[in-house]
Amino acid sequence: MDHDRKFFDTFMLVLGVLLAITIGLFFIANALAESNLDTENRANPMAIKMLEQRLAPVGSVATDAPVVPPAAANPLPSAEIASTAAATQVAMAPAAAPAAAPKVDGKATYDQACIACHGAGIAGAPKMGDKAAWAPRIKQGTPMLYEHALKGFTGKGGMMPAKGGRMDMSDDQVKAAVDYMVAAGK
Repeated sequence: MDHDRKFFDTFMLVLGVLLAITIGLFFIANALAESNLDTENRANPMAIKMLEQRLAPVGSVATDAPVVPPAAANPLPSAEIASTAAATQVAMAPAAAPAAAPKVDGKATYDQACIACHGAGIAGAPKMGDKAAWAPRIKQGTPMLYEHALKGFTGKGGMMPAKGGRMDMSDDQVKAAVDYMVAAGK
């Protein structure tokens, strides 16, 4: 027991000394690196130029209006400052109408997601272009097909997971794919 205690004390002493040496070396290296870096950068015009480029603004706003300095630095009377400031205000253009949403390609959505089941008829999915399998579904109407495709459906003939299991697809993509498959099934 006394032997274990002696080993533990020696081991902790060695660890403490190594930790102290490591911390000392860290501070010495940090001090040397900072002093060397500062000296080199102050004397090197290329390093100063690179620093200025990194700190330069990314962009600026260009206007034809003159810049009106603050009142404390401007020798003009306050009435002239107000009239000059009013003259430099730029009217905001009305907001542009949002661009029309791009037309969703049903074939692309089918090829990306739907072909996995509707290409081979997996889980009772009507195969693409199979008029006999699509006829009773088409009779239910497009709104019902959209609902089943968007929300999912389980019936006697099989099941359809919501959005074909692809929750990352938008409703418009799913509807476009349904339209594409219905057109091929007519």
